[in-house]
Amino acid sequence: MTNWNTQNIPDLSGKVIIVTGASSGLGKEIATVLASKNATVVMAVRNTEKTQVVVNEIKEACPKANLDIRKLKLDSLESVKEFAQGILKDYKSLDILINNAGVMACPFSLTQDGFEIQMGVNHFGHFALTGLLMPLLKSTKNSRIVATSSVAHKNGNMDFEDINWGKRDYKTMQAYSDSKLANLYFTYELSRRLEGKDNNPMVVAAHPGVTSTELSRHSLIFRTLIPLFGQKADAGSLPTLRAAFDTEAKSGDYFGPDGFMEFRGNAVLVKSTPQSYDKAKAGQLWEISEKLTGVTF
Repeated sequence: MTNWNTQNIPDLSGKVIIVTGASSGLGKEIATVLASKNATVVMAVRNTEKTQVVVNEIKEACPKANLDIRKLKLDSLESVKEFAQGILKDYKSLDILINNAGVMACPFSLTQDGFEIQMGVNHFGHFALTGLLMPLLKSTKNSRIVATSSVAHKNGNMDFEDINWGKRDYKTMQAYSDSKLANLYFTYELSRRLEGKDNNPMVVAAHPGVTSTELSRHSLIFRTLIPLFGQKADAGSLPTLRAAFDTEAKSGDYFGPDGFMEFRGNAVLVKSTPQSYDKAKAGQLWEISEKLTGVTF
């Protein structure tokens, strides 16, 4: 199916879906679509006040929208644990976890746990979150986990000896690319680890192409290029939504736009780089991630 769109998403009444970074950009777009399909959407966000404005907007369009704002700071393992504990306490099921939030091309800084900010938020935070929510995902029939990568993963080249950039001169776009490669290592490794086990969630990845969102705020090049080559958030959200709802998707699939260099276009199955399928490196990242976050699956 080439022209996959939101009409392919069924009624989601009774489904519980978490979207990280749901207050702006792709996350806001995804939350809006899910609310219009009657899902219970848990909006996992840094800024709950800002998100209330978004909720009011969504409710104008869908008065019956079922939205639950929850604080989640992916740069703090303590915050991730608190968020997960709240979900495990308040919800009996979790149908889909959409790990959408991310930071890009920002100045060097460390998370509260000493991780380089982009690897910390984009990978380690979501790694810990997924692990802590795994019991609920496993107890929910046909659940899915969706990771968000990027075309930038093609430039990823992880230095496992210096994953937090303590020794090297900081290159922000390299750090971003590495974090997006990490998202794919995580997806493929988790998919392998869950293979053949009963009631296991499907693990799928997606990337939005080049999409106009707040993510590019730190990068002048991206702010300049995106209006020329990119697409709007509604189109950019479709690969993620397809990863979450395509009935023919399989664990380990990767969705993105079908246009030139995967910058824009219809949401289709795409291939990531040969490097992203390196099982040894994925296993190495997994071990580092468990050790640094203290979360085991």
